[in-house]
Amino acid sequence: MMSPLGVGLALFIALIGLAAAGPAQAAAIRGVATMTGPPPPAKKVPVTIDQYVCGKEKVGEDLVVAPQGGVKNVVVWLGTPPPGAAWPSTPVKVEMDQKACTFVPRVVIVPAGGSVEFLNSDRLLHNLHSVSRDNPTFNRTQPRGRAIPLPFSKPEIVQVNCDLHSWMRAWVVVADHPFYVLSGDGGEFTLPNVPPGKYVLHTWHETLGTATREVTVGSDDARVTIELKAPR
Repeated sequence: MMSPLGVGLALFIALIGLAAAGPAQAAAIRGVATMTGPPPPAKKVPVTIDQYVCGKEKVGEDLVVAPQGGVKNVVVWLGTPPPGAAWPSTPVKVEMDQKACTFVPRVVIVPAGGSVEFLNSDRLLHNLHSVSRDNPTFNRTQPRGRAIPLPFSKPEIVQVNCDLHSWMRAWVVVADHPFYVLSGDGGEFTLPNVPPGKYVLHTWHETLGTATREVTVGSDDARVTIELKAPR
């Protein structure tokens, strides 16, 4: 029979073990955004002005599909974030440049209340003209080499155009929590540090529209495939 001291020591060790285990660990949601059906041929956009900088034509960036069907620039987020989800206290730096008469990157994610620093690396004049509903619109000329920080206060997806070069378009995704991510060249994405539970993934793409997908996160990473319908 174990002595009282032995019993107490065993209980103490057990409690230490439980405390070390703590709550269930967060995992990641790893997935790929794909398009159903064969990808359409890449668009060629003619360039009619400033060809000495812009070139003679552009490859359309409104729908970029990898050979395996993965779609680039799909925004993926949790419809309802975990309790207490908040952006870090230090400001998140977000930049969007204009290079060879193209916005780079085409899509950025910025926290609500944050700002995007727009750059102009081209040796000509550009223009920043937004289309929004909840955020104030802006229409700013941008000479070469000038950085213009612009604020975005409310969650929504804001379109940004250049009036001087009609093919130039970009998107600013204003997010109300940090569980947003953008798919890469092959359509891959990762949402890290998601606590266990059931969630609804929301997706948006400028050409393929929106979709939702339920996902359950446990102690291991959850893997999902999001299928987006091809344009008709």
